[in-house]
Amino acid sequence: MQPVIVGTGSYLPERVVHNDELAKMMDTSDEWIYSHTGIHQRHIAQDDQACSDMAVEAAKRALEDAGLTEKDIDMIIVSTVTGDYNGFPSTAAVVQHKLNAPQAAAMDVSAACAGFIYGLETARGFLLAGTAKRILVIGSEILTRISDWSDRSTCVLFGDGAGAAVVELTEDRPWESALHAEGSGFDKLKRELGGSAFPLKEGEVIGKNAFLYMDGQAVYLFAVRSVGQAIKEVLDKAELTIDDIAYVVPHQANVRIIEAVCKRNKYDLDKFYMNIERTANTSSASIPLALDEMNKKGLLKKGDKIVLCGFGGGLTYGAILLEW
Repeated sequence: MQPVIVGTGSYLPERVVHNDELAKMMDTSDEWIYSHTGIHQRHIAQDDQACSDMAVEAAKRALEDAGLTEKDIDMIIVSTVTGDYNGFPSTAAVVQHKLNAPQAAAMDVSAACAGFIYGLETARGFLLAGTAKRILVIGSEILTRISDWSDRSTCVLFGDGAGAAVVELTEDRPWESALHAEGSGFDKLKRELGGSAFPLKEGEVIGKNAFLYMDGQAVYLFAVRSVGQAIKEVLDKAELTIDDIAYVVPHQANVRIIEAVCKRNKYDLDKFYMNIERTANTSSASIPLALDEMNKKGLLKKGDKIVLCGFGGGLTYGAILLEW
């Protein structure tokens, strides 16, 4: 027995911000942003929207796609680095309440942009252990709330959104995974203020450490190397080659990263599904957002083998090979 995704859903906030709008706020342009990242626009949450609100919308749509209701779910796993609260309660617990699924266990996963991969593999463990029969795995992020809008090198990269998948056990199907971390690079992608190492102090003026910080060059080099390694690892475990894969669904961080991965590993870029042009980098929401888009477009056929791969803060990375 192995898990299978039986339903997908996603949510993107209504407000769309194009690069031209950002060019009015800072020294940048649509041409500069697109040429460096592949991004034309991003969605930004409304002021009264929380991470849990977007997660619930994506979850409802995933349940509808699966032909299920909230009462059919035994567990909710939410991957996020921009949860409703700092540390606790978990955003998953808030989602459980808003979704009206009191029977479901709830927990958050914090693995940044690799979070959906970590969440899926965590769900697999619970399913195989018999702890749960159906699990909602959600990635939801409001990264624009922790972006420094005076720093054009980072703020232009990010957007808000949520994606969800319903996972349950089925007959024996291919499922291989690879989860890794390079903790030595923990300080290359971070947000300091509010953690126990950098606590809030009464009367202290909020500075740059309240916002997301990224060493762009270090993260780029890590991503190009780690994505190729993770994909190769799951292919080797399954005794398959990239030619056996219908699609690779990567974390939507930067088109240039994916192009470099393909060049380095001699992969066909057309196999890599990308929607970053319209969504920007939504961290742990990016893979389920893309997966749902592909599902709704009818791109995924029963029996297709696909690889999901993510990389991000921690530094964490991983891949999952599964059959649709």
